[in-house]
Amino acid sequence: MKVHVDMSICLLHGQCVIAAPEVFSFDDAGGLVWVTEIDDSQVADAEAASDACPEQAIILG
Repeated sequence: MKVHVDMSICLLHGQCVIAAPEVFSFDDAGGLVWVTEIDDSQVADAEAASDACPEQAIILG
């Protein structure tokens, strides 16, 4: 499954990092980074992160 974050609406609340730390994290500069292609074992966490995003900036497909 592919993961994308629309950074034009992301406000860096970090709910995705809390929900799926193996998929989402912050770099040293405070920017959001994520795994763009996840395996089946990470799908539930990525979906939880998408649901937790206040801006609904996470796109799974």
